[in-house]
Amino acid sequence: MTLPQRVRLFEMAPRDGLQNEPGALVPTATKIELIERLASAGIRHIEAASFVSPRWVPQMGDAGDVMRGITRTPGVVYSALTPNLQGLENALEAGVEEVAVFGAASEAFSQKNINCSIAESLTRFAPVLERAQSAGVRVRGYVSCVLGCPYEGAIEPARVAKVARALFDMGCYEVSLGDTIGVGTPLVAKRMVNAVSQEVPIERLAAHFHDTYGMAIANLYAVMEEGISVIDAATGGLGGCPYAKGASGNVATEDVLYLLDGLGIDTGIDLEAVIETGTWITRALGRRPGSKVALARGTRSA
Repeated sequence: MTLPQRVRLFEMAPRDGLQNEPGALVPTATKIELIERLASAGIRHIEAASFVSPRWVPQMGDAGDVMRGITRTPGVVYSALTPNLQGLENALEAGVEEVAVFGAASEAFSQKNINCSIAESLTRFAPVLERAQSAGVRVRGYVSCVLGCPYEGAIEPARVAKVARALFDMGCYEVSLGDTIGVGTPLVAKRMVNAVSQEVPIERLAAHFHDTYGMAIANLYAVMEEGISVIDAATGGLGGCPYAKGASGNVATEDVLYLLDGLGIDTGIDLEAVIETGTWITRALGRRPGSKVALARGTRSA
């Protein structure tokens, strides 16, 4: 077992972190500032928005304004979630350079989340992939519930591998494996990644772990031992799943960076700048940081 020499961190706070934020809508200017702060900290891959119906996800209703409003840093990829063809067209108009589609390894979750079966969801993605490819835009794929489902319980690794392979075969350059409700443990995570890597090259896989049971960091270390070198995380530990009772946010970017720094793994990201950004955005949302590193360091001015 060997750890990667370098890890690419995929920042989720502006999209996955804010999309289910309760209460008042987060101002567009706040979203733009968050994205620009993250880029200034050295993060080179940021999922900035989601082009979905505002009726279903009100917090993402200003996706076009956000994408057009950010001052883009050279070398940074600003991506957006586009679950359907209309969303993709809106994203292209806003100058998005990378998009993402999402499926699930659980039939029950797929029905609850997007009102269709896994097979139907994949069929719906086909024209999105075709249009994106014709526009020269890369597509990333997500698989939800890879380590457990709030409705079905444990998920067999073979089911995860099947969906991941389908997304990869459709043209997704990378497939992110999501522990949506944060129930995974290290050995289960290793077995899942081993199964998926039989179908999709390990260098094309990413880990997207939530921290509901406090296992996200341990699980990330475990899958890095298996060859994973791309990690999704959200500054401030923002996020959560509205369909999964009790599911807390994504693993905090600050905590992941602290782990990687301790392992001597290069990211090119300024941890202190991310801590300050996490403190600022959580204050703006009226909450404490979800990062244990930020809490241990104490409150900082932002």
